[in-house]
Amino acid sequence: MKAKYLLIYLVIFSSILIFFTSTINKSNIEFIKNKFDPLPQVIKTTPIRQSYKFAGEPIPIQNFDIKERLDRELLVNSYYHSASIQNIKLSKRFFPVIEKILKKYNVPDDFKYLAVAESGLRNVVSPAGATGYWQLMKPLAKEMGLEVYEEVDERYDLVKSTETACKYLLQLKNKYGSWINATAAYNLGITKFYQAINKEKEKDFLNMNLNEETMRYLFRILAIKDVIEHPEQYGFYIDEADKYEPLTNYYNVKVDSTIDNLGDFAHKYGITYRKLKIYNPWLRSHKLTVKTKTYLIKIPR
Repeated sequence: MKAKYLLIYLVIFSSILIFFTSTINKSNIEFIKNKFDPLPQVIKTTPIRQSYKFAGEPIPIQNFDIKERLDRELLVNSYYHSASIQNIKLSKRFFPVIEKILKKYNVPDDFKYLAVAESGLRNVVSPAGATGYWQLMKPLAKEMGLEVYEEVDERYDLVKSTETACKYLLQLKNKYGSWINATAAYNLGITKFYQAINKEKEKDFLNMNLNEETMRYLFRILAIKDVIEHPEQYGFYIDEADKYEPLTNYYNVKVDSTIDNLGDFAHKYGITYRKLKIYNPWLRSHKLTVKTKTYLIKIPR
């Protein structure tokens, strides 16, 4: 009998609770509707064209797997607003320098977008230690002739790091036969890509099954390229005046002796320590020890 009454009480209590909860929720919704205007949004899927190329090499977009991988990256980059806007703004500052060097080394112009994918055109350091615009690891950088130590790290130098990236990409292209393969190997590493080819018995990256980062890498670059080249198609309207200007108004000072304090050096030339580091990010300390090498330091006018 007690169990019967207990069950009746529970049913009545549950009914009352549901009634009040429903009433409160309806009241809240009406309050929100009356108090706030809804955020106007138009969310669309990104368009996929009939054909794409990277570095002059065709992307088989008719393959559903290829199409869906590209679609994913287009969606990510078209709706990753802050990063895409920054990429568009920074491209005006850095692309003229990068394009000139790519042309000099006969590396396709599309590879400037690889630098965007790697670093967002910023001198960043990855958890693994890859550094600079092109995210070069220390052993590779030193092997390719860059100076890397506690006071000087040329991976932070746009010109020298771009030249190094070009030389490395040419090596990868010569070894693996295509620019698409070279792109994948740049991300995965020359040795690991070679091992993957032998293991999977495939010679084309687009037919391989690698780790997720590398599998997305080429398509991420393609998406970044499309957004930067056709920003309005993705809803980005950036005025030319809002883009970042190239840092070209400077002169070089030849340095062949040790600088004990770069702050004093900067003030000697009428600039701040911060400005000195902006124009010369490869200077990694507060001093510069010079033994046999001569350095060129940029001084903004």
